[in-house]
Parts: sequence; structure tokens; C-alpha cells
Amino acid sequence: MKRVMRTAALVTAVLAAPLAQADTLSMAYFMGTNHPMAKAFLTPFSEMVETETGGSLKVQHFPGGALNASPPAQYSVLLDGVADVVFMLPNFSNRLFQKTSVIGLPNLCETAEECTNAVRSARDELEAEFKGKVLGFWTNSPPVLITRDKAVRSVEDVKGMKIRVSDPTAIPFVEALGASTVAIPVTEVNQALANGIADGVMIDPSGILSFKLDEPGEFVTTWFPGGPSTFVVLMNQDVYDGLSDDERAAIDKIADSDLSMKAAKTYAAIGQKALKHATEKGLEVITLSDDERSKMDAIVAEVMEAVKANPAGDTTIGDVIAKLGKD
Repeated sequence: MKRVMRTAALVTAVLAAPLAQADTLSMAYFMGTNHPMAKAFLTPFSEMVETETGGSLKVQHFPGGALNASPPAQYSVLLDGVADVVFMLPNFSNRLFQKTSVIGLPNLCETAEECTNAVRSARDELEAEFKGKVLGFWTNSPPVLITRDKAVRSVEDVKGMKIRVSDPTAIPFVEALGASTVAIPVTEVNQALANGIADGVMIDPSGILSFKLDEPGEFVTTWFPGGPSTFVVLMNQDVYDGLSDDERAAIDKIADSDLSMKAAKTYAAIGQKALKHATEKGLEVITLSDDERSKMDAIVAEVMEAVKANPAGDTTIGDVIAKLGKD
């Protein structure tokens, strides 16, 4: 009987976990099983695999970083054969996924659903960057700006601030507004805002809940020039190629399903819940005036014209934007 799982020796030696049975796919992720994306995608995916293959394939979960706790290392976990399937954030390795990172630019999309539709409309172009079979591909919502000592209502308010950016693609736009940028791991943003290491934190609104940013934060500006983060569930290519024709067809069906959009909608819903929570906790939630939004948009548009000419793999950022349907 064929053994799809490649991790048994490592798991036995390092974790003393029971061996997965033949025809079992190992799935690694750094979050816990209660994480929204585990509930919205990873668990339903596993159930769909078993159903669509008639039980010939099952999925064994290795949550909480059991195989590797480092979020940026998940792609290597897959390529090295440590796991058959991984959950990963391409944003950690933008240089490897230059086309995928384009969705992180500002003003290309306004919601998690719209952003996910954009990346999925360019699936062939973007998925070719990954050395594996893409099973899921979605985004969260574009970022909000959370500040402690100073509300941001205008371009003038931004000048001189130190802003933690959620993605390196946002740096030239934030700097064009007169702020400086700092790179801070998302797990440290709460402390950074509390201690003044950053004056403001750019993050998907769901991060207000995930990282308890309502505690150090006093203000939330609901738009700031950045784009969403992308999320990919990826299968080792050799594992995929080693499946039977029927099993590959089942995996393809799941990859083409609406499961990714359901994950995006989960992020959108949590983001709305987080903004409501922030209001209830006494934070001021600020919507920029039309005039100030127009001023920021004009600055962003000027920077974007220069950015579009930059390379993205074998093409340009402008060409990728067009394929996203956002030119």
C-alpha cells in the first residue's frame, strides 16, 4: 500500500507521535486548531478530502508548529518533505513570490472578498510561482491603522510617525505620506505600540482581536495605504503527482471549490467584529473625510505610477495588476 505521508520518521524521532497510516496526508500549520483559518479552511478541507476520495485519502493535522513553529519556514517544510501539506503566508518571502505580493499594494481592492476574487482571477499566473499544488488561495482585509498617542485624520497627522507596516510593499507609500516605517513581527505589535517603539500599527482589522490591540491602542483609522495579506495552502508536488488519477481529480475539485472564498469571508466577518469590539472598548474608530482620503489617494497614485514599472518575476508589477483586473 502506498505511503503518501513523508513525515513519519521525523515525527517518530522528534515528537514520538504515532505513525500516520498509509494514504494519509500530513498537514502542518503553526496556529492552533481553534484558529479561525483552521476552522474555516483546514478542517473542512480535511473532511472534503476524505469525502471526495471515498476514504482512500485522509489528512492528519500537525498544528501549533508541531513540525516547525516558524511561520516563515513553512514553505521549506513543504519543499523538504517534512509535511505533505502546509498553510503558509507568501508575504514572509516576497522575493520568492513577487507576483503574488502585488496584491499587497494599496487601493487595488477594498475587502477580503474582493481581494480574494482578484488573486483567484489571476490564479494561473500567481500559482506558477509556487513549487507545489495550490489547494487554497485567499486574502484577509486591507489594513487599518491603530495608534495610541495620536489620532490620524489627515496627511498632516501622519508626518513624523513611526509606522509598523503589515507588508513591505506598503513602505514607499507610507514614507511618501511623511512617516518612517519599522519592521516588527506581528507577535510583538502589542508591546511595540504600548512601549512607543511604533506610533502606529498597520494590520488587518481582525488583528485587533488576535493581538489584543484594543489594550494599547486608542484610535483606529479605518483606511491606510496598504493591501491584504495572502494565505496559501500548498501540497508537495511529488506527493500530488504520486496520487491516483481519481485522487488527483478529487484534490483538483477541492482546490477549485469555494472553500478559499469562505476563508476570506471569515476574515471579513472577524474584521467587522473587531472594529465593533474596538468601539465598545472605547477606542475612537475614524473614517477619513472625503477630502483627506483624496489627498492620500493622490500621493498613493503618484507613487504607484513609479512602482508599476518595477519587475515582478518575468513581468512588471503593472502587468500583474492588469491580470488581477485592477489596472
